[in-house]
Amino acid sequence: MYFFLTNLSAVDIGFVSTIVPKMLQNIQTQNRFIPYACCITQIYFVVLFAVLDILLLTVMAYDRFVAICHPLHYTVIMNPRLCRLLVVGSWLTGALDSLLQNLMLQRLSFCPRVKIPHFFCELNQMLQLACSDTFLNNVVMYIAAFFLCVGPFAGILYSYSKIVSTVRKIPSAEGKYKAFSTCASHLSVVSLFYCTVLGVYLSSAATHSSHATSTASVMYTVVTPMLNPFIYSLRNKDIKRALKIFFVTKLHKGQLTQG
Repeated sequence: MYFFLTNLSAVDIGFVSTIVPKMLQNIQTQNRFIPYACCITQIYFVVLFAVLDILLLTVMAYDRFVAICHPLHYTVIMNPRLCRLLVVGSWLTGALDSLLQNLMLQRLSFCPRVKIPHFFCELNQMLQLACSDTFLNNVVMYIAAFFLCVGPFAGILYSYSKIVSTVRKIPSAEGKYKAFSTCASHLSVVSLFYCTVLGVYLSSAATHSSHATSTASVMYTVVTPMLNPFIYSLRNKDIKRALKIFFVTKLHKGQLTQG
């Protein structure tokens, strides 16, 4: 789990770093111009980190499924080699999908000055602004979305259905609580991520307002990645114990210095 959390943290840092610096620059300078090459680069990394976020959350759901439903075989099934393969496979899948979407986007033509109704370059928004035919691009984008968004989400739901079924068979209430508590952080992150993403696209479909879409997009592009470390850290006993020791040590040193 810690190995997967390390990669998820790296992805969250990359996700935020791709969007927030340019957004802050636009706010400070009031200059919202972005060159075409920078926009294409931003789309590449946004797609890459979004896909990685989804795949890593799916891998972590499988990890929880094995830990709760097959605890005696956990160390055998989730061996270091499989963990590395799952993570490397997630990175390769995200990179290939992002590269494909970028290459498909670069075959389109755009007007010299285009106004993007968003605070960052998003693939769907760019396709709507293209001057050439985007039918093939839309087909590729929706096929990729189905396999890389809907498919993993179905896998997460299946894993948790098995987890709930297994936990219900545990006789003691304490055992049920302990089993569910190991999934609480991951379930919180999954719910937050998918609910905000669904909120973005449902609100944009209902209102057709670029302002509403941009406001909702802040949740899954900025707020959710920033909350993930807090969600996992505050529920982790080892981290809470380390923080307690750190602050007690600092307080003790301060008292000694004052004396």
